[in-house]
Amino acid sequence: MKLLRLTVNGSAVPCILDGEGQARNVSSFVRDFTAETLPDVVGALSAVDLSALPLVPVIDADILPPVARPGTIWCIGLNYSDHAEEAGLPVPSEPILFNKAAGTYCGPNAPLLYSEKMSKLDWEVELGIVVGKRTLNVSRDQAMDHVFGYTVVNDVSERAWQIERGGQWVKGKSFPNFCPTGPWLVTKDEVPDPQALPMWLDVNGERMQAGTTARMIFDVATIVSYMSEFCVLEPGDLICTGTPPGVGMGKKPPRYLKPGDVVELGIDGLGHQRQAVKAL
Repeated sequence: MKLLRLTVNGSAVPCILDGEGQARNVSSFVRDFTAETLPDVVGALSAVDLSALPLVPVIDADILPPVARPGTIWCIGLNYSDHAEEAGLPVPSEPILFNKAAGTYCGPNAPLLYSEKMSKLDWEVELGIVVGKRTLNVSRDQAMDHVFGYTVVNDVSERAWQIERGGQWVKGKSFPNFCPTGPWLVTKDEVPDPQALPMWLDVNGERMQAGTTARMIFDVATIVSYMSEFCVLEPGDLICTGTPPGVGMGKKPPRYLKPGDVVELGIDGLGHQRQAVKAL
């Protein structure tokens, strides 16, 4: 299934893409895709005749993140071997964990907000894991049972705040609209190998990132199991799994976003995003 949420008359409407790629309104079966409803979504919708459900026009500006705001947005830092090489940093021996504020969460085509206090606004295409059920102390063999599906994330970063202002990375990761997510949430049965997904990101039409999840240092199952040792993962939680090389900070010389720039990104089978950088 490909789940998405659209704004219709000011309200969120849960939809599923049918075989022709058209959005079908499933609100008569599921009120919304939320932390509370997500564990039962597949069971509630698996036998539904989508052709009998109302069509909803898909307009880019109306696409919401595919799940209502998660309880927690988790992130894995420096999780691609080629990105670690680009950054000149050693490959981590364990996953590096940090968070993004919940207020960063937005639709896939929402503008990237540019504050006058920013100077090094950067991009990061990432595979997002959406948790399907409560997860604590699970083994790697059990981990995939706790994954609902996958989505596209742009882990937007203000590098000066992240690196030059002291403290932890969360400072440079938590401005509003720093986590565009979607357009879809694709259930795990439609992604037989999450470690074989090509991914890309363009700025103003120029290819900046071209990578594959095959280069992840810690794979999806390892990440979920490892995190569950330290914290409870709840349904709807989003885990951003790291980015391949090609971020602005890694360019020689570095290259950062400015108002008017356009960022486009995607992952094969999971859809694509488009954001314009907008001055506040």
